[in-house]
Amino acid sequence: MPSMVKFPMVIAQALADREDLLMALIDRAGRFLWANQAFSSYSKQSLEEMVGQKFFQILSLNAQHLPQKTYIQEQLIKGESFKFEFAYQQEGHLTQAWLLMDGQPICDSEGIISQYSLLATDITLRKQAELDLQDAKRLLEQSNQALEVRVQQRTSALVHEKERAEQAFQQLQQMQLQLIQNEKMSALGNLVAGIAHEINNPVGFLAGNLQPARDYVQDLFGLIDLYQEKYPTTDPDVSAEMEAIDLDYLREDLPKLIGSMQEGVNRLKHISTSLRIFSRTDSDRPVPFNIHEGLDSTLLILKHRLKSNERRPDIEVRKEYGELPTVECYAGQLNQVFLNLLANAIEALEESQQKCSFEALKANPHRIEIRTRLSKDEQQVLICIADNGPGMTAEVQACIFDQSFTTKAVGTGTGLGLAIARQIVVEKHGGNLYCCSQPGQGAEFVIELPIQRQMHKTPA
Repeated sequence: MPSMVKFPMVIAQALADREDLLMALIDRAGRFLWANQAFSSYSKQSLEEMVGQKFFQILSLNAQHLPQKTYIQEQLIKGESFKFEFAYQQEGHLTQAWLLMDGQPICDSEGIISQYSLLATDITLRKQAELDLQDAKRLLEQSNQALEVRVQQRTSALVHEKERAEQAFQQLQQMQLQLIQNEKMSALGNLVAGIAHEINNPVGFLAGNLQPARDYVQDLFGLIDLYQEKYPTTDPDVSAEMEAIDLDYLREDLPKLIGSMQEGVNRLKHISTSLRIFSRTDSDRPVPFNIHEGLDSTLLILKHRLKSNERRPDIEVRKEYGELPTVECYAGQLNQVFLNLLANAIEALEESQQKCSFEALKANPHRIEIRTRLSKDEQQVLICIADNGPGMTAEVQACIFDQSFTTKAVGTGTGLGLAIARQIVVEKHGGNLYCCSQPGQGAEFVIELPIQRQMHKTPA
């Protein structure tokens, strides 16, 4: 086995003479015992001046990024090695140089640590590479962040454009359905107006002739009375005819008959007036309107649906009208709202009748209640339309005013009725329309209309 050789002094001297290596010996207190020429050049002091000074103080004169002084002191006290990096400014250079200081304990022949060796190697190239890598990473992160922002912005723009396209498509569909609904209402209004006109002509003829007919009958009765007074003894044939026609009953019943005809004519006049109120077309600005006339005319249009049939008795309508002033509004559009709400109430009642027998419905009849009153501040008219039908869940209530939402079977509803009603009340009149309902307890729709239309609302 070869014997251990000592480290050649010539190599040690060669290392000590290197200008790029800072070498020194220090005691346990950190004071210089020896330093090479490179360390002396770094400190700008001679070896004699350096001996006895603490190395950390000399380093701090021209170094940056040094560790805490207490760290070095603790390592020296514990007798443990230490390493740290630091930068310093070289003479004649604009950039900093970096050194790695390595302190290792040296034991004497008895194994006691009495000295430390210091060796500082130049790591400027490695440090510069690390800094360059950090800069590259930072630039890469910035590029990635900028790219992510651009991607997010583009994605957001695409999503926004997609939403706008979908919204435009939905609006187009809704406008198409609304146009169809408006055309249907317009056609219904024209039909109703035509019927009212056709009724009005013969009614006017009858009304104009009833009073003359009544006068003629009275004249004839007067003539008969005069004839009987002047000729008390009547011819047997005349007496027989008077008895055959029951002249006394005829004289009593004929005025009643003419009176009932007058009542029928009056009812026809009322029907004609109601039809004309319902079918009235709106002007380009709101006009004073009697809410009760609008409700009554709408009920007249739906009267045939309220009557009994083989499956159910009549749907009862209860009206509690308060004292209301005329309201500035678009009367034709409000009549459309009344028609939609009342028709929905009738359909809800007809749907619930399928689960009840005729006898049960007769004992607890279907009912629609219409109540009107002024608000507490007397600035609004409140119109409540309620039914005792099946009611609806909270989930359904949340969607009933959405366009195209319907609970009816396919092909029986467009889902526009309540959406259009709300648009008319809220957007055209600056009011409000809401629903209160619970399953099994019917539904109530409340319309709030300002008496004087607010000018800041959406114009017609």
